[in-house]
Amino acid sequence: MDDESDDFPEWVDRVKANVAGEVRRRRKEMGWSAQDLADRCEELGHPIPRNVIANMESGRRTVLPLVDVIVLAAALETYPAHLFFPVGYVEETQELPFQRLVPTWDALRRFTGETEIPGHDAGLVPDFELHASLVRTALAALEEEENARFAAKQATSRAQREEAERKQTAYADQAISAKYRLRHLRRELREEGAVPPDLPHALSDVDPPEENPVQEDRL
Repeated sequence: MDDESDDFPEWVDRVKANVAGEVRRRRKEMGWSAQDLADRCEELGHPIPRNVIANMESGRRTVLPLVDVIVLAAALETYPAHLFFPVGYVEETQELPFQRLVPTWDALRRFTGETEIPGHDAGLVPDFELHASLVRTALAALEEEENARFAAKQATSRAQREEAERKQTAYADQAISAKYRLRHLRRELREEGAVPPDLPHALSDVDPPEENPVQEDRL
C-alpha cells in the first residue's frame, strides 16, 4: 500500500498552487492580461515580468518570493492572505508540511490570527484591536453626546429637555470612560517599547501633554 502522503502534493507545491490559481482567477476576473498585471506591479515599484507571472500561473516557476505575493495582492486589489488561502475556490489546504488537509476557511482564520492558537504569542495585535475598538466607542459616544446636546437646545418641553440632558450626560460618561482606558492602554504600549496608533483629532486630548505629566489621569 502506498504511503498516504503520496496522495497529496508537497506542502510547498500546494502553497504555490494556491497562490498561482488565485492570481490567475483574480487577474481574469479583472479582465487583465499577464502583461497588464506586470505593468501594474511595476507601477507599484516592484516589477514582476510578464513571463514570470505566466510561469508562476502555469506552475513552471520554482520559487515564490513573499515580496512578490505582497505586490501581486496589491496589484490585484486583494489581500496577501487571500492568495495563500483562496476561500471559496480551494476547499481544503495544508497549513504546514505533513499535516492533514483542513478547510481553507479555518486555515485563513488561524493565519490572520482571528482564531487563537493555544500557546502562540499574538504579540501586540490584541492590544491594537482593543485600541481600535476603544477609539470607535469614544468617537460614537462623542457624536451621540453632541446630538443630545443639540436635542436639549431644541427641546420644546421640560420633559424633552431633561431626557436629552440625561442622554447627553450618559454619552459623555461613555466617552470619558473609553478615553480613560485609551490613555492607559497607550501608556502601557509605550512602556513595552511600542508606538501606539495615531489618534483622530477628536481624541487629541487622550495623550497628556508631555510638558505637564501631572495631569496624566485627567481628561
